[in-house]
Amino acid sequence: MIVSTTPTLEGYMIRDYKGVVTGEVIVGANLFRDLFASITDIVGGRSGSYENILQRARQEAMQEIKAEAMTKGGNAVVGVDIDYEVLGDTASMLMVSISGTAVYAESLALNN
Repeated sequence: MIVSTTPTLEGYMIRDYKGVVTGEVIVGANLFRDLFASITDIVGGRSGSYENILQRARQEAMQEIKAEAMTKGGNAVVGVDIDYEVLGDTASMLMVSISGTAVYAESLALNN
């Protein structure tokens, strides 16, 4: 499935707009603090373990929008926006939120 931040897909004609799709993943920030305290792979101020958790949360949210797009009859998602938000009174949760528009798109190469 094509997922794009752009409103159009080069080489494709959007035939139908299926609606907004969203994916949210919330992870406990204290999980990050625990990992950060025991990390041995900090090089140059970056934490590979911390980045892996963020990457996994982003991938899960991306899978959610793809699944929702398929449920709505779409074969692509355009206009994708990815946001990161800290939640809770003590900023103890991190949310990765992805939204976009599910569409049904056809390749222009098929029409020639």
